[in-house]
Amino acid sequence: MANHSIETLSTPDLEKAQDKAPEDSQAMEPELVSPPTTKEDSEKTSYLVSLNPEDDPKYLSTFRKCLIVFIVSTGALCSTSSTSMAAFAEAGIVRDFHVSKEVAILGVSLSVAGIGFGPLFAGPLSEVYGRSLIYRVSYSLFWIFSWPVAFAPNIYVFLIFRFMTGFFSSAFLSVAGGSVSDLFDNHKVGVPVALYALSPFIGPMLGPLVSGFINQNADWRWTFRVLLIWVFVETVLIFLLVPETYEPVLRQRKAKKLRQATGDDRYYAPLDERQVSMSRAILTSCYMPFKLLALDRMNLLLDLWTAILFGILYLAFQAWPFIFGINHGFDVQTTGLAFIGIGIGMVIGCALNVALTIRNQRKFKGVDAPAEERLTTGKIGAVVVPLSLYWLAFTTYRNVHWIAPIIASVGFGAGFLLCFTSTFTYLVTAYRPMAATSMAGNAFVRSAFAAAFPLFAGQMYEKLGTVGATALLAGVMTIAAPLP
Repeated sequence: MANHSIETLSTPDLEKAQDKAPEDSQAMEPELVSPPTTKEDSEKTSYLVSLNPEDDPKYLSTFRKCLIVFIVSTGALCSTSSTSMAAFAEAGIVRDFHVSKEVAILGVSLSVAGIGFGPLFAGPLSEVYGRSLIYRVSYSLFWIFSWPVAFAPNIYVFLIFRFMTGFFSSAFLSVAGGSVSDLFDNHKVGVPVALYALSPFIGPMLGPLVSGFINQNADWRWTFRVLLIWVFVETVLIFLLVPETYEPVLRQRKAKKLRQATGDDRYYAPLDERQVSMSRAILTSCYMPFKLLALDRMNLLLDLWTAILFGILYLAFQAWPFIFGINHGFDVQTTGLAFIGIGIGMVIGCALNVALTIRNQRKFKGVDAPAEERLTTGKIGAVVVPLSLYWLAFTTYRNVHWIAPIIASVGFGAGFLLCFTSTFTYLVTAYRPMAATSMAGNAFVRSAFAAAFPLFAGQMYEKLGTVGATALLAGVMTIAAPLP
Protein backbone atom coordinates (compact mmCIF):
# COMPACT_ATOMS: atom_id res chain seq x y z
CA MET A 1 0.00 0.00 0.00
CA ALA A 2 1.12 3.58 -0.54
CA ASN A 3 2.65 5.50 2.34
CA HIS A 4 -0.56 7.41 2.86
CA SER A 5 -4.27 6.71 2.58
CA ILE A 6 -6.22 7.51 -0.56
CA GLU A 7 -8.17 9.97 1.57
CA THR A 8 -5.08 11.91 2.76
CA LEU A 9 -3.52 14.94 1.10
CA SER A 10 -0.02 13.98 -0.08
CA THR A 11 3.08 16.03 0.81
CA PRO A 12 4.00 16.69 -2.86
CA ASP A 13 0.52 18.09 -3.45
CA LEU A 14 0.88 20.48 -0.53
CA GLU A 15 4.34 21.61 -1.63
CA LYS A 16 3.13 22.28 -5.16
CA ALA A 17 0.18 24.28 -3.87
CA GLN A 18 2.38 26.35 -1.54
CA ASP A 19 4.95 27.03 -4.26
CA LYS A 20 2.26 28.22 -6.67
CA ALA A 21 2.13 32.01 -7.01
CA PRO A 22 -1.45 33.32 -6.80
CA GLU A 23 -1.02 35.46 -9.92
CA ASP A 24 0.47 32.66 -11.99
CA SER A 25 -2.57 30.53 -12.65
CA GLN A 26 -0.96 28.44 -15.39
CA ALA A 27 2.07 27.24 -13.40
CA MET A 28 0.30 24.33 -11.69
CA GLU A 29 1.70 20.85 -12.14
CA PRO A 30 -0.48 18.61 -14.35
CA GLU A 31 -0.63 16.02 -11.57
CA LEU A 32 -2.71 18.35 -9.42
CA VAL A 33 -5.04 20.10 -11.81
CA SER A 34 -6.59 19.72 -15.21
CA PRO A 35 -4.93 21.92 -17.89
CA PRO A 36 -6.80 25.03 -19.05
CA THR A 37 -8.56 24.80 -22.38
CA THR A 38 -9.08 28.49 -23.23
CA LYS A 39 -7.73 31.80 -21.98
CA GLU A 40 -11.15 32.74 -20.67
CA ASP A 41 -11.41 29.87 -18.22
CA SER A 42 -7.71 29.20 -17.67
CA GLU A 43 -7.61 30.66 -14.16
CA LYS A 44 -10.58 28.64 -12.98
CA THR A 45 -9.58 25.33 -14.56
CA SER A 46 -6.02 25.60 -13.25
CA TYR A 47 -7.47 25.22 -9.75
CA LEU A 48 -9.57 22.17 -10.62
CA VAL A 49 -8.22 19.39 -8.42
CA SER A 50 -7.52 15.91 -9.79
CA LEU A 51 -6.10 12.76 -8.21
CA ASN A 52 -2.50 11.64 -8.26
CA PRO A 53 -1.87 7.89 -8.68
CA GLU A 54 -1.26 7.56 -4.93
CA ASP A 55 -4.68 9.14 -4.28
CA ASP A 56 -6.55 7.05 -6.85
CA PRO A 57 -8.24 3.89 -5.50
CA LYS A 58 -7.44 2.13 -8.79
CA TYR A 59 -3.76 2.26 -7.75
CA LEU A 60 -4.28 0.56 -4.39
CA SER A 61 -2.42 -2.70 -3.85
CA THR A 62 -4.08 -5.86 -5.13
CA PHE A 63 -4.37 -7.16 -1.55
CA ARG A 64 -6.16 -4.00 -0.40
CA LYS A 65 -8.54 -4.11 -3.36
CA CYS A 66 -9.33 -7.78 -2.72
CA LEU A 67 -9.93 -7.04 0.98
CA ILE A 68 -12.39 -4.26 0.15
CA VAL A 69 -14.22 -6.44 -2.39
CA PHE A 70 -14.35 -9.28 0.17
CA ILE A 71 -15.90 -7.07 2.87
CA VAL A 72 -18.53 -5.50 0.61
CA SER A 73 -19.31 -8.98 -0.75
CA THR A 74 -19.83 -10.46 2.73
CA GLY A 75 -21.95 -7.40 3.54
CA ALA A 76 -24.20 -8.25 0.59
CA LEU A 77 -24.18 -11.91 1.66
CA CYS A 78 -25.35 -10.95 5.16
CA SER A 79 -28.06 -8.67 3.76
CA THR A 80 -29.65 -11.28 1.49
CA SER A 81 -29.20 -14.09 4.02
CA SER A 82 -31.23 -12.04 6.48
CA THR A 83 -34.20 -11.96 4.09
CA SER A 84 -34.43 -15.74 3.67
CA MET A 85 -33.61 -16.77 7.25
CA ALA A 86 -37.17 -15.91 8.26
CA ALA A 87 -38.57 -18.55 5.88
CA PHE A 88 -37.81 -21.47 8.22
CA ALA A 89 -38.84 -19.52 11.32
CA GLU A 90 -42.45 -19.32 10.11
CA ALA A 91 -43.73 -22.20 12.26
CA GLY A 92 -42.46 -20.54 15.46
CA ILE A 93 -43.85 -17.15 14.40
CA VAL A 94 -47.29 -18.69 13.71
CA ARG A 95 -47.25 -20.44 17.09
CA ASP A 96 -45.99 -17.58 19.30
CA PHE A 97 -47.76 -14.66 17.63
CA HIS A 98 -50.99 -16.56 16.81
CA VAL A 99 -51.08 -15.53 13.16
CA SER A 100 -51.71 -17.33 9.87
CA LYS A 101 -48.95 -18.75 7.69
CA GLU A 102 -49.59 -16.02 5.10
CA VAL A 103 -48.87 -13.35 7.72
CA ALA A 104 -45.71 -15.18 8.78
CA ILE A 105 -44.52 -15.23 5.14
CA LEU A 106 -44.60 -11.42 5.25
CA GLY A 107 -41.44 -11.68 7.35
CA VAL A 108 -39.65 -12.60 4.12
CA SER A 109 -41.66 -10.41 1.73
CA LEU A 110 -41.37 -7.19 3.75
CA SER A 111 -37.63 -7.64 4.20
CA VAL A 112 -37.22 -8.11 0.44
CA ALA A 113 -39.48 -5.09 -0.18
CA GLY A 114 -37.20 -3.03 2.06
CA ILE A 115 -34.21 -4.18 0.04
CA GLY A 116 -36.05 -3.01 -3.08
CA PHE A 117 -36.74 0.51 -1.77
CA GLY A 118 -33.41 1.07 -0.03
CA PRO A 119 -31.23 1.32 -3.17
CA LEU A 120 -33.46 4.10 -4.53
CA PHE A 121 -31.90 6.25 -1.80
CA ALA A 122 -28.54 4.59 -1.13
CA GLY A 123 -27.38 4.14 -4.74
CA PRO A 124 -27.77 7.66 -6.13
CA LEU A 125 -26.88 9.31 -2.79
CA SER A 126 -23.58 7.42 -2.83
CA GLU A 127 -22.78 9.28 -6.06
CA VAL A 128 -23.10 12.57 -4.16
CA TYR A 129 -21.84 11.75 -0.65
CA GLY A 130 -19.57 8.79 -1.37
CA ARG A 131 -19.64 5.05 -0.77
CA SER A 132 -18.08 4.93 2.70
CA LEU A 133 -20.62 7.19 4.44
CA ILE A 134 -23.54 5.24 2.96
CA TYR A 135 -22.03 1.91 4.07
CA ARG A 136 -21.40 3.08 7.62
CA VAL A 137 -24.76 4.74 8.19
CA SER A 138 -26.83 2.00 6.56
CA TYR A 139 -25.14 -0.93 8.28
CA SER A 140 -25.15 0.79 11.68
CA LEU A 141 -28.91 1.26 11.35
CA PHE A 142 -29.25 -2.34 10.09
CA TRP A 143 -27.66 -3.51 13.35
CA ILE A 144 -29.74 -1.17 15.55
CA PHE A 145 -33.05 -2.21 13.96
CA SER A 146 -32.15 -5.91 14.16
CA TRP A 147 -32.64 -5.77 17.94
CA PRO A 148 -36.45 -5.24 17.83
CA VAL A 149 -36.71 -8.15 15.35
CA ALA A 150 -34.77 -10.55 17.60
CA PHE A 151 -36.77 -9.54 20.69
CA ALA A 152 -40.13 -8.61 19.11
CA PRO A 153 -43.05 -8.67 21.62
CA ASN A 154 -45.70 -9.00 18.88
CA ILE A 155 -46.15 -9.53 15.15
CA TYR A 156 -46.52 -5.80 14.43
CA VAL A 157 -43.08 -4.92 15.80
CA PHE A 158 -41.58 -7.96 14.06
CA LEU A 159 -42.96 -7.08 10.61
CA ILE A 160 -42.27 -3.32 10.80
CA PHE A 161 -38.64 -3.82 11.74
CA ARG A 162 -38.17 -6.64 9.23
CA PHE A 163 -38.96 -4.03 6.58
CA MET A 164 -36.60 -1.54 8.23
CA THR A 165 -33.69 -3.99 8.39
CA GLY A 166 -34.20 -4.86 4.73
CA PHE A 167 -34.29 -1.16 3.84
CA PHE A 168 -31.05 -0.29 5.64
CA SER A 169 -29.16 -3.44 4.67
CA SER A 170 -29.73 -2.80 0.98
CA ALA A 171 -26.76 -0.46 0.40
CA PHE A 172 -24.46 -3.31 -0.58
CA LEU A 173 -26.85 -4.46 -3.29
CA SER A 174 -26.53 -1.19 -5.22
CA VAL A 175 -23.54 0.75 -3.91
CA ALA A 176 -21.12 -2.21 -3.81
CA GLY A 177 -21.28 -2.58 -7.58
CA GLY A 178 -20.15 1.04 -7.79
CA SER A 179 -17.31 0.35 -5.34
CA VAL A 180 -16.00 -2.49 -7.50
CA SER A 181 -16.24 -0.16 -10.50
CA ASP A 182 -14.24 2.45 -8.55
CA LEU A 183 -11.39 0.02 -7.90
CA PHE A 184 -10.91 -1.52 -11.34
CA ASP A 185 -10.68 -0.31 -14.94
CA ASN A 186 -13.34 -1.42 -17.43
CA HIS A 187 -11.21 -4.16 -18.99
CA LYS A 188 -10.40 -5.59 -15.53
CA VAL A 189 -13.74 -5.21 -13.78
CA GLY A 190 -15.36 -8.41 -15.13
CA VAL A 191 -13.76 -10.91 -12.72
CA PRO A 192 -14.23 -8.81 -9.53
CA VAL A 193 -17.88 -8.13 -10.44
CA ALA A 194 -18.40 -11.86 -11.08
CA LEU A 195 -17.01 -12.70 -7.63
CA TYR A 196 -19.03 -9.94 -5.95
CA ALA A 197 -22.22 -10.94 -7.77
CA LEU A 198 -21.99 -14.44 -6.26
CA SER A 199 -22.43 -13.16 -2.70
CA PRO A 200 -25.94 -11.62 -2.79
CA PHE A 201 -27.26 -14.75 -4.51
CA ILE A 202 -25.53 -17.28 -2.29
CA GLY A 203 -27.16 -15.38 0.61
CA PRO A 204 -30.73 -16.56 -0.04
CA MET A 205 -29.40 -20.15 -0.17
CA LEU A 206 -27.30 -19.78 2.98
CA GLY A 207 -30.21 -18.31 4.97
CA PRO A 208 -32.49 -21.40 4.90
CA LEU A 209 -29.53 -23.71 5.48
CA VAL A 210 -28.51 -21.90 8.67
CA SER A 211 -32.10 -21.19 9.72
CA GLY A 212 -33.08 -24.83 9.22
CA PHE A 213 -30.49 -26.04 11.71
CA ILE A 214 -31.36 -23.31 14.24
CA ASN A 215 -35.12 -23.89 14.10
CA GLN A 216 -34.73 -27.66 14.30
CA ASN A 217 -32.68 -27.42 17.51
CA ALA A 218 -33.50 -24.08 19.19
CA ASP A 219 -36.16 -21.39 19.55
CA TRP A 220 -36.93 -19.46 16.33
CA ARG A 221 -35.70 -16.20 17.90
CA TRP A 222 -32.14 -17.52 17.80
CA THR A 223 -32.36 -17.18 14.01
CA PHE A 224 -32.34 -13.40 14.42
CA ARG A 225 -29.95 -13.35 17.40
CA VAL A 226 -27.31 -15.09 15.30
CA LEU A 227 -28.00 -12.56 12.54
CA LEU A 228 -27.54 -9.75 15.07
CA ILE A 229 -24.02 -10.98 15.88
CA TRP A 230 -23.13 -11.32 12.19
CA VAL A 231 -24.30 -7.77 11.40
CA PHE A 232 -22.21 -6.38 14.27
CA VAL A 233 -19.05 -8.05 12.94
CA GLU A 234 -19.72 -6.71 9.44
CA THR A 235 -20.27 -3.19 10.81
CA VAL A 236 -16.91 -3.23 12.61
CA LEU A 237 -15.11 -4.41 9.45
CA ILE A 238 -16.75 -1.67 7.39
CA PHE A 239 -15.62 1.06 9.78
CA LEU A 240 -12.07 -0.26 10.06
CA LEU A 241 -11.18 -1.53 6.58
CA VAL A 242 -13.36 0.03 3.87
CA PRO A 243 -12.14 3.51 2.77
CA GLU A 244 -13.81 5.95 0.44
CA THR A 245 -13.33 4.90 -3.20
CA TYR A 246 -15.60 7.24 -5.17
CA GLU A 247 -13.34 9.54 -7.23
CA PRO A 248 -15.56 12.70 -7.25
CA VAL A 249 -15.80 12.62 -3.43
CA LEU A 250 -12.05 12.00 -3.10
CA ARG A 251 -11.39 15.01 -5.34
CA GLN A 252 -13.78 17.10 -3.25
CA ARG A 253 -11.99 16.12 -0.03
CA LYS A 254 -8.61 16.84 -1.60
CA ALA A 255 -9.77 20.29 -2.71
CA LYS A 256 -11.01 21.04 0.82
CA LYS A 257 -7.65 20.02 2.30
CA LEU A 258 -5.81 22.23 -0.19
CA ARG A 259 -8.02 25.19 0.65
CA GLN A 260 -7.35 24.67 4.36
CA ALA A 261 -3.61 24.13 3.89
CA THR A 262 -2.98 27.08 1.56
CA GLY A 263 -5.72 29.50 2.54
CA ASP A 264 -6.60 29.80 -1.15
CA ASP A 265 -10.34 29.28 -1.71
CA ARG A 266 -9.98 28.91 -5.47
CA TYR A 267 -9.19 25.17 -5.32
CA TYR A 268 -12.31 23.19 -6.17
CA ALA A 269 -13.65 19.84 -7.36
CA PRO A 270 -16.66 19.19 -9.66
CA LEU A 271 -18.86 18.21 -6.70
CA ASP A 272 -18.22 21.61 -5.09
CA GLU A 273 -20.13 23.23 -7.93
CA ARG A 274 -23.23 21.13 -7.41
CA GLN A 275 -25.82 23.35 -5.76
CA VAL A 276 -28.35 20.71 -4.76
CA SER A 277 -30.27 20.73 -1.47
CA MET A 278 -30.71 17.57 0.58
CA SER A 279 -34.41 17.34 -0.31
CA ARG A 280 -33.59 17.81 -3.99
CA ALA A 281 -30.89 15.13 -3.77
CA ILE A 282 -33.31 12.66 -2.18
CA LEU A 283 -35.98 13.44 -4.79
CA THR A 284 -33.44 12.89 -7.57
CA SER A 285 -32.32 9.67 -5.88
CA CYS A 286 -35.84 8.28 -6.11
CA TYR A 287 -36.50 9.71 -9.55
CA MET A 288 -33.41 8.81 -11.58
CA PRO A 289 -33.65 4.98 -11.44
CA PHE A 290 -37.25 5.13 -12.70
CA LYS A 291 -36.29 7.62 -15.42
CA LEU A 292 -33.60 5.21 -16.56
CA LEU A 293 -36.10 2.33 -16.57
CA ALA A 294 -38.65 4.39 -18.50
CA LEU A 295 -36.30 5.74 -21.17
CA ASP A 296 -33.86 2.89 -21.71
CA ARG A 297 -35.45 -0.28 -23.13
CA MET A 298 -32.29 -2.35 -22.69
CA ASN A 299 -32.20 -1.48 -19.00
CA LEU A 300 -35.92 -2.18 -18.54
CA LEU A 301 -35.91 -5.56 -20.32
CA LEU A 302 -32.83 -6.83 -18.50
CA ASP A 303 -34.27 -5.70 -15.17
CA LEU A 304 -37.56 -7.51 -15.86
CA TRP A 305 -35.67 -10.63 -16.90
CA THR A 306 -33.60 -10.72 -13.71
CA ALA A 307 -36.69 -9.81 -11.66
CA ILE A 308 -38.53 -12.94 -12.84
CA LEU A 309 -35.45 -15.02 -12.03
CA PHE A 310 -35.18 -13.49 -8.57
CA GLY A 311 -38.88 -14.07 -7.95
CA ILE A 312 -38.47 -17.77 -8.78
CA LEU A 313 -35.50 -17.98 -6.41
CA TYR A 314 -37.55 -16.62 -3.50
CA LEU A 315 -40.54 -18.70 -4.51
CA ALA A 316 -38.32 -21.74 -3.87
CA PHE A 317 -38.49 -21.05 -0.12
CA GLN A 318 -42.16 -22.06 -0.26
CA ALA A 319 -41.75 -24.67 -3.02
CA TRP A 320 -38.97 -26.73 -1.38
CA PRO A 321 -41.15 -27.77 1.61
CA PHE A 322 -43.64 -29.16 -0.94
CA ILE A 323 -41.03 -30.92 -3.06
CA PHE A 324 -38.78 -32.25 -0.30
CA GLY A 325 -40.88 -31.98 2.87
CA ILE A 326 -44.20 -33.42 1.63
CA ASN A 327 -43.03 -35.54 -1.32
CA HIS A 328 -39.85 -36.95 0.26
CA GLY A 329 -40.51 -36.60 4.01
CA PHE A 330 -37.56 -34.30 4.82
CA ASP A 331 -37.54 -32.56 8.22
CA VAL A 332 -36.87 -28.82 8.63
CA GLN A 333 -33.08 -28.87 8.72
CA THR A 334 -32.81 -31.44 5.91
CA THR A 335 -35.14 -29.35 3.74
CA GLY A 336 -32.81 -26.42 4.40
CA LEU A 337 -29.89 -28.57 3.30
CA ALA A 338 -31.71 -29.28 0.02
CA PHE A 339 -30.96 -25.67 -0.98
CA ILE A 340 -27.30 -26.63 -1.19
CA GLY A 341 -27.89 -27.78 -4.78
CA ILE A 342 -28.68 -24.23 -5.90
CA GLY A 343 -25.68 -22.95 -3.93
CA ILE A 344 -23.32 -25.44 -5.61
CA GLY A 345 -24.75 -24.45 -8.98
CA MET A 346 -24.05 -20.78 -8.25
CA VAL A 347 -20.43 -21.54 -7.40
CA ILE A 348 -20.10 -23.50 -10.67
CA GLY A 349 -21.76 -20.64 -12.54
CA CYS A 350 -19.36 -18.15 -10.94
CA ALA A 351 -16.33 -20.24 -11.96
CA LEU A 352 -17.66 -20.57 -15.50
CA ASN A 353 -18.35 -16.84 -15.65
CA VAL A 354 -14.81 -16.00 -14.48
CA ALA A 355 -13.36 -18.35 -17.13
CA LEU A 356 -15.48 -16.77 -19.87
CA THR A 357 -14.59 -13.27 -18.65
CA ILE A 358 -10.86 -14.02 -18.72
CA ARG A 359 -11.28 -15.43 -22.24
CA ASN A 360 -13.08 -12.23 -23.24
CA GLN A 361 -10.28 -10.08 -21.80
CA ARG A 362 -7.69 -11.98 -23.82
CA LYS A 363 -9.82 -11.54 -26.92
CA PHE A 364 -9.77 -7.76 -26.59
CA LYS A 365 -6.17 -7.65 -25.21
CA GLY A 366 -6.53 -4.92 -22.59
CA VAL A 367 -8.88 -2.76 -24.68
CA ASP A 368 -12.30 -1.92 -23.25
CA ALA A 369 -14.76 -4.36 -24.82
CA PRO A 370 -18.24 -3.13 -25.83
CA ALA A 371 -20.62 -3.34 -22.88
CA GLU A 372 -22.87 -5.75 -24.81
CA GLU A 373 -20.04 -8.31 -24.78
CA ARG A 374 -20.83 -8.75 -21.05
CA LEU A 375 -24.15 -10.37 -22.01
CA THR A 376 -22.50 -13.38 -23.66
CA THR A 377 -22.67 -15.41 -20.44
CA GLY A 378 -26.29 -14.30 -19.98
CA LYS A 379 -27.20 -15.95 -23.29
CA ILE A 380 -25.89 -19.27 -21.93
CA GLY A 381 -27.76 -18.82 -18.65
CA ALA A 382 -30.98 -17.95 -20.49
CA VAL A 383 -30.96 -21.45 -22.02
CA VAL A 384 -29.73 -23.35 -18.95
CA VAL A 385 -32.37 -21.93 -16.56
CA PRO A 386 -35.56 -23.14 -18.32
CA LEU A 387 -33.97 -26.52 -19.14
CA SER A 388 -33.07 -27.07 -15.47
CA LEU A 389 -36.57 -26.01 -14.36
CA TYR A 390 -38.17 -28.52 -16.75
CA TRP A 391 -35.83 -31.17 -15.34
CA LEU A 392 -36.77 -30.15 -11.80
CA ALA A 393 -40.49 -30.22 -12.62
CA PHE A 394 -40.53 -33.76 -13.97
CA THR A 395 -38.37 -35.22 -11.19
CA THR A 396 -40.51 -34.04 -8.27
CA TYR A 397 -42.63 -37.23 -8.19
CA ARG A 398 -42.45 -39.20 -4.94
CA ASN A 399 -41.21 -42.34 -6.70
CA VAL A 400 -38.21 -40.44 -8.16
CA HIS A 401 -35.13 -40.37 -5.89
CA TRP A 402 -34.66 -37.04 -4.09
CA ILE A 403 -31.19 -36.56 -5.56
CA ALA A 404 -32.69 -35.98 -9.06
CA PRO A 405 -34.41 -32.64 -8.25
CA ILE A 406 -31.36 -31.51 -6.28
CA ILE A 407 -29.13 -32.15 -9.31
CA ALA A 408 -31.65 -30.20 -11.42
CA SER A 409 -31.39 -27.32 -8.96
CA VAL A 410 -27.61 -27.25 -9.53
CA GLY A 411 -28.33 -26.37 -13.16
CA PHE A 412 -30.77 -23.67 -12.08
CA GLY A 413 -28.19 -22.16 -9.72
CA ALA A 414 -25.50 -22.11 -12.41
CA GLY A 415 -27.80 -20.56 -15.02
CA PHE A 416 -29.15 -18.07 -12.49
CA LEU A 417 -25.65 -16.86 -11.63
CA LEU A 418 -24.64 -16.55 -15.30
CA CYS A 419 -27.74 -14.45 -16.02
CA PHE A 420 -27.22 -12.12 -13.10
CA THR A 421 -23.46 -11.59 -13.41
CA SER A 422 -23.81 -10.75 -17.09
CA THR A 423 -26.56 -8.22 -16.29
CA PHE A 424 -24.64 -6.72 -13.36
CA THR A 425 -21.43 -6.35 -15.37
CA TYR A 426 -23.36 -4.81 -18.26
CA LEU A 427 -25.06 -2.26 -15.98
CA VAL A 428 -21.79 -1.34 -14.24
CA THR A 429 -19.90 -0.79 -17.51
CA ALA A 430 -22.63 0.57 -19.80
CA TYR A 431 -24.00 3.15 -17.35
CA ARG A 432 -20.77 4.37 -15.76
CA PRO A 433 -20.64 6.81 -13.94
CA MET A 434 -24.32 6.17 -13.05
CA ALA A 435 -23.59 2.56 -12.11
CA ALA A 436 -25.15 2.83 -8.65
CA THR A 437 -28.31 4.43 -10.09
CA SER A 438 -28.77 1.68 -12.67
CA MET A 439 -28.13 -0.95 -10.00
CA ALA A 440 -30.71 0.75 -7.76
CA GLY A 441 -33.36 0.41 -10.47
CA ASN A 442 -32.45 -3.24 -10.96
CA ALA A 443 -32.61 -3.90 -7.22
CA PHE A 444 -36.05 -2.28 -6.94
CA VAL A 445 -37.62 -4.24 -9.81
CA ARG A 446 -36.20 -7.62 -8.81
CA SER A 447 -37.03 -7.09 -5.13
CA ALA A 448 -40.64 -6.25 -6.02
CA PHE A 449 -40.94 -9.61 -7.78
CA ALA A 450 -39.11 -11.44 -5.00
CA ALA A 451 -41.47 -9.96 -2.39
CA ALA A 452 -44.58 -10.95 -4.36
CA PHE A 453 -43.71 -14.47 -5.55
CA PRO A 454 -43.63 -16.20 -2.10
CA LEU A 455 -47.10 -14.87 -1.30
CA PHE A 456 -48.79 -16.96 -4.00
CA ALA A 457 -46.32 -19.87 -4.09
CA GLY A 458 -48.20 -22.01 -1.56
CA GLN A 459 -51.54 -21.70 -3.33
CA MET A 460 -49.92 -22.32 -6.72
CA TYR A 461 -48.21 -25.52 -5.59
CA GLU A 462 -51.37 -26.73 -3.82
CA LYS A 463 -53.54 -26.19 -6.93
CA LEU A 464 -51.13 -27.22 -9.70
CA GLY A 465 -48.94 -29.70 -7.82
CA THR A 466 -45.16 -29.71 -7.83
CA VAL A 467 -44.93 -30.79 -11.49
CA GLY A 468 -47.45 -28.33 -12.94
CA ALA A 469 -46.30 -25.33 -10.86
CA THR A 470 -42.59 -25.83 -11.61
CA ALA A 471 -43.28 -26.47 -15.31
CA LEU A 472 -45.23 -23.20 -15.42
CA LEU A 473 -42.15 -21.36 -14.13
CA ALA A 474 -40.01 -23.13 -16.73
CA GLY A 475 -42.41 -21.97 -19.45
CA VAL A 476 -42.17 -18.36 -18.29
CA MET A 477 -38.37 -18.49 -18.41
CA THR A 478 -38.54 -20.07 -21.89
CA ILE A 479 -40.52 -17.07 -23.13
CA ALA A 480 -38.03 -14.71 -21.46
CA ALA A 481 -34.95 -16.50 -22.89
CA PRO A 482 -34.49 -14.16 -25.92
CA LEU A 483 -34.17 -11.03 -23.76
CA PRO A 484 -30.36 -10.98 -23.35
